[in-house]
Amino acid sequence: MSPLAHRRFLKMNGIGNEIVVLDLRGTDIRVRPEEARAIARDPASRFDQLMVVHDGRITGVDADMKIYNTDGSESGACGNGTRCVAWALTRDPAMGDPARTTLTLRTKAGVLPVTIDGEWTFTVDMGAPKLAWQDIPLRDPFPDTRTIELQIGPIDDPILHSPAAVNMGNPHAIFFVDDVDAYDLARIGPLLENHPIFPERANISLAEIVSESRIRLRVWERGAGITRACGSAACAALVAAARKTLTGREAVVALPGGELTIRWRERDDHVLMTGPVALEHEGRFAPALFADRAESA
Repeated sequence: MSPLAHRRFLKMNGIGNEIVVLDLRGTDIRVRPEEARAIARDPASRFDQLMVVHDGRITGVDADMKIYNTDGSESGACGNGTRCVAWALTRDPAMGDPARTTLTLRTKAGVLPVTIDGEWTFTVDMGAPKLAWQDIPLRDPFPDTRTIELQIGPIDDPILHSPAAVNMGNPHAIFFVDDVDAYDLARIGPLLENHPIFPERANISLAEIVSESRIRLRVWERGAGITRACGSAACAALVAAARKTLTGREAVVALPGGELTIRWRERDDHVLMTGPVALEHEGRFAPALFADRAESA
């Protein structure tokens, strides 16, 4: 029987980004990719990202997090999911410490300080963006990642072309367009995610500049597909827009699921993301969920 059988989980969302929080602190249990895929297939625990909380392994870190996409692959960062974990560690009766006003959480991409702004609102310091081509990473050595050479569609009349590239814990390509709803993201998203120019695949965003302080965004997430929100993509879009002087260093990013306030701080280059979370329900994984799930990772 899987050690995840009967384990308690929280089904949450960050402005529509479907999140499952699983607390494995105090155990040596690790989630296998096939188990993550099984959890994602169950309607009760359907997720865009599975946030698995482990004991912190370095001094000053409250907890480590492993983040899984629906296909079982690992993600380096998830801003909306990090806010959900922060709620669980400060508000959930079984997991939390209501006396906390700050947390420090660690992901594959680095350490993320979190500030508790209210009962349901949190600010995550997502760190400094990586902008050099080799750090995103890209296959080709572009000297300026504000615009890279990439297009989809006919050479003389491409559907999309010339995105910006940013790493915000995950690789992101941001296409600036006049109308984010004018494109079939479900069709072009997987083609671009898996384009050879992205050796680790990429999150694909369509960004519409509404004003100097407002961006509309739709996202195809690497390993998850179209989601109602993506926190790291919102951060990447603001950074890319500010680098092109399309916006200032702070803007509201409106996604299909809701809005995030993103600020690219000048003094240390860190990107701060503020937004709400919601608890949908809690549950326990049925043993049958993991039966016959021995497909290769």
